[in-house]
Amino acid sequence: MRGRAIEPHLWESRLLAAVTAALLAFGVAAVYGASSIVAVQNEQPGSYFALRQLTGAVVGGLLLLFGARVDYQLWRRLAWPMLIASFVALLLPFIPGLRGLTPEINGARRWLDVGLFQIQPSEFAKFAVAAWTAMLAAKKGEQIREFKKGVLPVIVMIGPLCALILFQPNLSTAALTALVAGVILFAAGARIGHFLVLGVAAIPILWRELTQVQYRVARMTAFLSEGDLGATSWQIRQSLVGIGSGRFFGVGFGEGTQKLGYLPYAYSDFIFSTIGEEWGFLGVAFVVTLFALWMWMGFRIARSAPDQFGMLLVTGLTAMVGLTAVLHMAVTLDLVPTTGLPLPFISYGRSNLLVSLFATGVIVNVARQRFQVGRGR
Repeated sequence: MRGRAIEPHLWESRLLAAVTAALLAFGVAAVYGASSIVAVQNEQPGSYFALRQLTGAVVGGLLLLFGARVDYQLWRRLAWPMLIASFVALLLPFIPGLRGLTPEINGARRWLDVGLFQIQPSEFAKFAVAAWTAMLAAKKGEQIREFKKGVLPVIVMIGPLCALILFQPNLSTAALTALVAGVILFAAGARIGHFLVLGVAAIPILWRELTQVQYRVARMTAFLSEGDLGATSWQIRQSLVGIGSGRFFGVGFGEGTQKLGYLPYAYSDFIFSTIGEEWGFLGVAFVVTLFALWMWMGFRIARSAPDQFGMLLVTGLTAMVGLTAVLHMAVTLDLVPTTGLPLPFISYGRSNLLVSLFATGVIVNVARQRFQVGRGR
């Protein structure tokens, strides 16, 4: 009987690891198929972007193993230091004289140049926010249902951090970070009325950001309009053309045409569209199924975590990866306005890849802790 009680925990963590490995392998292949021509045009080997993605996968795999082996309670103890470090890292781009450390790329200063890698502090801040919010909510207990004692402290700390991400500028990541904190508070028992009040209070801020920044106005106009707005709606139109042309089986690996200058960032921001074109409905269904399995495993592990902190941490990390994936897919299908969110484990970009793999390792560790508790009994 004891063996039967333990075996499901092993099955869940192993399936989570297998799904993650499948997404990684598919991602490297998809990046190669979508970027080889762009790499050659930039006088790089055709495998340039894929090899860089592969190096990120290797480093991220080591982080996954580290997160799986280290007791997740460590992140409760390091919640405050990680949050403070995130504040410092996000402040660096705003300090004069640090342009060598914080280069401007595509009109934004979101990256830190650390030599071998250019990392986005906002990606690592999401993990810090998840750990800190889970720590605070677990500590507050029933007080989380009180606005002053439960929700307000989170707003006071997470609000300024999201503002720093917003000023980079990066509205989508700022909103996603706030959503991750909100999901954790909701799982901890915060009142729905408090979220409604916060939502109403956030409307003026969102309205200002959407109407005062030119490229965001263009994106919203393109999303709300049914007509052809030329360059304004170019990306999303080409995304839909790519997905539609793939039909059931796709045009073939590496044979897509949207990456030939029609669809910008086909290997990162719109890689789901590239998958639809080259792999067809089968490829899209495969990716969606893998992400559904990943999220299902994450929430199953959260439901039976050894303690409240573990449950909230896994819930937040699962939402962090899952919401990013859902929003990326929604953008490529013209269901929401265009954002720059990647498809976790698949899109080119090593910051998100490293954080997603590390988060997976932490989830696996929580699953192993359940196993150890069961064995001790």
